Amino acid sequence: MKRVGWMALLLSLPGQVAAQGNQAAAPRPAADQATTIQKPLKVQVNLVNVLFTVTDKKERMVLDLAKNDFRVFEDGKPQTISFFSRETDLPLRIGILIDTSNSIRERLHFEQEAAIDFLNETLRPGKDQAFVVGFDVEPQMLQDYTDDLDKLATAIRGLQAGGGTALYDAIYYACQQKMLIFPPPEPYLRRVLIIVSDGRDNQSQHSRDDALSMAQRAEATIFAISTNRSGIDTRGDRVLKYLAQQTGGRAFFPFEASDLAENFQEISRELRSQYSLAYLSTNQAHDGTFRTITIEPLEKGLRVRAKNGYFAPSP
Repeated sequence: MKRVGWMALLLSLPGQVAAQGNQAAAPRPAADQATTIQKPLKVQVNLVNVLFTVTDKKERMVLDLAKNDFRVFEDGKPQTISFFSRETDLPLRIGILIDTSNSIRERLHFEQEAAIDFLNETLRPGKDQAFVVGFDVEPQMLQDYTDDLDKLATAIRGLQAGGGTALYDAIYYACQQKMLIFPPPEPYLRRVLIIVSDGRDNQSQHSRDDALSMAQRAEATIFAISTNRSGIDTRGDRVLKYLAQQTGGRAFFPFEASDLAENFQEISRELRSQYSLAYLSTNQAHDGTFRTITIEPLEKGLRVRAKNGYFAPSP
């Protein structure tokens, strides 16, 4: 949810000088004249921004839709779309979170190279930035925000496997420390977390819901790539799917390690093939509550992937 500036309404009250008796009024010193009073009246307008992807039944992206092809609801109440566009060129802020616990030791090298290829294909120096976090029992910042691909590649290749898995702490840390620090951006930024993990958290101090709440406050979209190769739908896979769905992203479950590169490529394509809409919420209360968002395509058979809501401004 993006807050749009303060609008100042200048109220001008003209001063009047009364003449005394039948004599012409003599000029008065400036200090005695009624002065023009200008007071700004501040009105905060809350514009809710939503980036979303539309696919057909075969998961192919649909790219030729317009504003009138959608309806938007907040907490079940219809909203009026104020702005609508296709967004293919928004600046990206990408967090790469790679699980370095013992469970992914055998696949770490391939995951490192696939992540580097993704950044080489996606990151536009001078416009986009990314950071790298490795996590096992705790998250570790290996490379802060930069558009230098060599620095990012060096950080990723420096990852070493070992220890348990603190996935929720890593998400919480990345969103709180690296996604919330930006003020409401102009132009709007896409904030994306790419998580490579098996989703099996066993070390975090924060809960799954803590991590999700922080991602939602940071307006970060989560794309998750599971490292589970068992072919069995595990609890970790379900966690990754849940986090991605709730933030408008997507989870991938490559059976072979060689499929990982294609998953990264698909994420890159999706980031360049999204829509953006904005509406002025009919609920202007500043109560800090979470409000659900539903975007409905009018054409049957289409599916929308978008964040499921936002936190209203605090009192």
